[in-house]
Amino acid sequence: MTTNTAANAQASGSAPRAASGAGAPVSLTGLSRSFGAVRALDGLTLDIAPGELVALLGPSGCGKTTALRIVAGFEFADSGTVTVDGKDISPVPAARRDMGMVFQSYSLFPNMTAQDNVGFGLRMRKHSAAERRKRAAALLDMVGLAPHARHYPHQLSGGQQQRVALARALAIEPRVLLLDEPLSALDAKVRLQLREQIRTLQQRLGTTTLFVTHDQEEALSMADRVGVMKDGRLEQVAVPSELYARPATAFVAEFVGTMNRIPGTYHGQDDASVLGTLVPVHGERPAGLAGDVDVLVRPEGLTVEAAQGGNGIVTDRTFLGSLTRISVLLPGDVLVKVDKNSTAAADLLPGSSVQVGVKPGEAVLIAPRR
Repeated sequence: MTTNTAANAQASGSAPRAASGAGAPVSLTGLSRSFGAVRALDGLTLDIAPGELVALLGPSGCGKTTALRIVAGFEFADSGTVTVDGKDISPVPAARRDMGMVFQSYSLFPNMTAQDNVGFGLRMRKHSAAERRKRAAALLDMVGLAPHARHYPHQLSGGQQQRVALARALAIEPRVLLLDEPLSALDAKVRLQLREQIRTLQQRLGTTTLFVTHDQEEALSMADRVGVMKDGRLEQVAVPSELYARPATAFVAEFVGTMNRIPGTYHGQDDASVLGTLVPVHGERPAGLAGDVDVLVRPEGLTVEAAQGGNGIVTDRTFLGSLTRISVLLPGDVLVKVDKNSTAAADLLPGSSVQVGVKPGEAVLIAPRR
């Protein structure tokens, strides 16, 4: 990451003010962790405000799960600290951290009913049977499972089991909730329903939450801020809208949403030329990069119009409701995708000759030519 990119990540990585609630502020400072020759975390620093939900997003092996396990106390960092409410908990065992955790696998006790699973953490904390029943009943009602209180895990669907796991994590009234890919084992419809429910509960209870996922749609729809990770480091931390509209690096730009790579020329300052248009460059400028580059533009940042002798040929079209995504082959076998109002795109059929351009003032990123 260049100096400019690091500054951007640091600026947007500052935790915003959050409403007061049950949650505690959490700070990860300079976390590093290696497994043999593999460096899973490389100086990870992140501040999470009380009651905030932050998602760590990235491909497999980027370090996001290692970071979560260090916060939970299941792994220990080689260097760096984890503080909760200003107290360094780095040496504290997992069982004494009073954090709620929901795993990808539901991890319910098969010989316990839903009610007893939810009350398990309270039993370990010596709460009375009456108090456990009352708290478990309230939480099962909160997640819509009151009628299933006496059902065993094998009698519940995957989505219901995951809701029991969520209720169990919340039963101890944790100030920090950790979610490790909790929806990845569920089908699409259940994932959508459960992520909405998790977000509603998290906001209602004000629990500080760290959520790990490889699914960008989950991260962008649920989180107050999203941290995109690569090779054990944060590339950028920002609110979802900023992450999409103003990615700090080419990696973030291509990992979040759809991005076109189009050959262009970088002039070494703040502008690049692409498709015959001079456009402003934002985000990362790799050191020494000049001349031939790839210019990164979102589908909505391009224009496409029918034109005899234009610079492209329509190869495909995908109806997306109010928008239609037009695939266009440009010279040099460059395939781009352009979003256009469906009504205006009616005549842009496969085989049509079109002119593709960049919208005036569209800010783009640049990357080394592939």
